[in-house]
Amino acid sequence: MSTQNTRKTPPTQRSQRTPEAPGAPDGADDGSNDGSNGDGAAGGEGREPRQSGRITRRRLLGTASAAGAAGLAAGAAGGAWAHSAAQDAPPTALSSLGSTAVSFHGTQQAGIVAPAQAHGHLLAFDLAPRAGRKQAAALLRRWSEAARRMMAGEPPEDGERDTGIALDAGPASLTVTFGFGRTFFSRTGLTDRLPAQLAPLPDFSADALDKKRSDGDLWVQIGADDALVAFHALRALQREAADTARVRWQMSGFNRSPGATEQPRTMRNLMGQVDGTNNPRPEEKDFDERIFVPSSGAPSWMAGGSYVVQRRIRMLLDAWDTHSLGEQEQVIGRRKSDGAPLSGGHERTEPDLDKRGPDGRPLIAADAHIRVTAPESNGGAAMLRRSFSFHDGFRGDGAPDAGLLFVAWQADPLRGFVPVQRKLDRGDALSRFLRHEASALFAVPGGPGKGEYVGQRLLEG
Repeated sequence: MSTQNTRKTPPTQRSQRTPEAPGAPDGADDGSNDGSNGDGAAGGEGREPRQSGRITRRRLLGTASAAGAAGLAAGAAGGAWAHSAAQDAPPTALSSLGSTAVSFHGTQQAGIVAPAQAHGHLLAFDLAPRAGRKQAAALLRRWSEAARRMMAGEPPEDGERDTGIALDAGPASLTVTFGFGRTFFSRTGLTDRLPAQLAPLPDFSADALDKKRSDGDLWVQIGADDALVAFHALRALQREAADTARVRWQMSGFNRSPGATEQPRTMRNLMGQVDGTNNPRPEEKDFDERIFVPSSGAPSWMAGGSYVVQRRIRMLLDAWDTHSLGEQEQVIGRRKSDGAPLSGGHERTEPDLDKRGPDGRPLIAADAHIRVTAPESNGGAAMLRRSFSFHDGFRGDGAPDAGLLFVAWQADPLRGFVPVQRKLDRGDALSRFLRHEASALFAVPGGPGKGEYVGQRLLEG
């Protein structure tokens, strides 16, 4: 249902995260070049180690061992950091999480191929009643400039107008992605440029959609590995919309934080299942063909772009939790512990859909989720899922209002999302535990070149 999250940067130019935080300057005390021989002595036995005005990781951990972690946490401002400040030397950075930057410019927009960040906001805007093509172009210029600056770790605007929400933080892998809904084209007089791929999605029998939380003229996806950086971007874009566009709906989600596991792993959803193993990968030869509109494709302004389907899928977690581990694994078709298919192997092993157990029954049930969604079961249809989990409190009956903000990318939703969802609608064991409550489809144009704003080729072409 959601994207693979390996925290691994694709080796292509698309949406690459580029660490921009420099390491310790030449000669800086990093705990390994302080004149010691590794046992605390500087230059030989009996000599006191040379003191530095900078707090190193080794010295910080040493202080923690001597004073206790709680004492260090409680007294840090008046102890170690005060000492550093007294020496007029900046403290050594404790983390590089905030230093990672993603380029705003590129063949594709950022936020499609890069791993999903820890915090996300998805929202749609409707143009104001009197706003047309000219006003929309001006808004996209403002949004693009604000996104470019924030993704580089700069404030979105000069002067004192910035809210200051993200002061002191780096870009934290921030990405901002923009898209256009079907209604945008009639509102701006651009119906002659409406892509056929934006045809309304068909109705599915399991849908219970809230129209107020579906569709929209404009779509924005924000992702960052820091919650304040993500909210800062959300607030900045909402302010830039001013009187041109108004928020139609907004949803917030989350994923596992970088570094939470000992090694990069596929994400888990709120059912506890490894989710996204079978995602297409950039190194596959037909990846671009499946996910991005080719340069020769129509319409020309969508070259390098993609189509995104977003759905709010509530999980019936209370019902799910009443089932045993074995029953849950049968529903999915994978082991919960490591994501391996029930036919054997490890997470990346291709499921053997024909393999049977001693009783003669298929090890992967006929209605198991991985069988129903397998590309070979859907004429090769595939999507790049890059989703977020959500939890919006509790419903009136006490059940958690939680689930998946499903975000799926494809070159053509009529060949990607639609056939797979039709198959799921007819006989997926997992569907008994899901409720599709909101849905939207947007055209996401290719990335802007230097000096361009997102959508310029549509609005000015």
